[in-house]
Amino acid sequence: MKTEKLHNVLNALLESPAIKDYCPNGLQVEGRADTHKVITGVTACQALIDIAIERNADAILVHHGFFWKNEAAQITGMKRKRIQSLLTNEINLLAYHLPLDIHPELGNNAQLAQRLGIELKRGLEPWDKRSVAMVGQFEEAIAPETLSTRIETVLGRKPLHISGGNRVIKKVGICTGGGQSYIQLAAEQGLDAFISGEISENTVHTAREMGIDYFAAGHHATERYGVQALGHWLSENYKLDVEFVDIDNPV
Repeated sequence: MKTEKLHNVLNALLESPAIKDYCPNGLQVEGRADTHKVITGVTACQALIDIAIERNADAILVHHGFFWKNEAAQITGMKRKRIQSLLTNEINLLAYHLPLDIHPELGNNAQLAQRLGIELKRGLEPWDKRSVAMVGQFEEAIAPETLSTRIETVLGRKPLHISGGNRVIKKVGICTGGGQSYIQLAAEQGLDAFISGEISENTVHTAREMGIDYFAAGHHATERYGVQALGHWLSENYKLDVEFVDIDNPV
């Protein structure tokens, strides 16, 4: 498959040109003109790049790529080594950040909700049709302890649970990765619980004082499934050789 076509297909599928983000989405580093073997992962770290080189991949597809807003523009040190590795081996780097969080089927929120048995209903930000945080519900209310155990079973790591005093949970807010700042909006809308990847110091007080249970399930852990679903979609629709590589990250 021509890399240019791959880029266009992904842009159209994820509607990335229409989404304002903190980094460029799409082809970030240009490599070979043809792509057959794709390595997918959460973050374009050196370990993932080294595996892609070892397995003779033509492209790397990730959720967290390069060139973030407000980061230093100089290509030195760690950034230089990563980019040099890609250019020397002619490996394309494609990255999709917010577009991969919010896609209604393949996105991180949608994929995690599906695994937890949550039916997504709407965006948490009702004024934004592309809300990064979502609202959903369980078919039947469950105890907070049951939800904590379910998250641990699905993700393979125990979440940090901050109790808001609810005895049962039915309506849930969800935002994978660093979505903890949405907890106040979730509480204001009367949700029973909020799930994200990261937690901040003030999140604890918000949960306790506003009466909403909070689950910090890990940034990396909550954002593994969108890129896997996207890779599977590429494999099914374009017969590309796609392999997901999970580089362990405890955060």
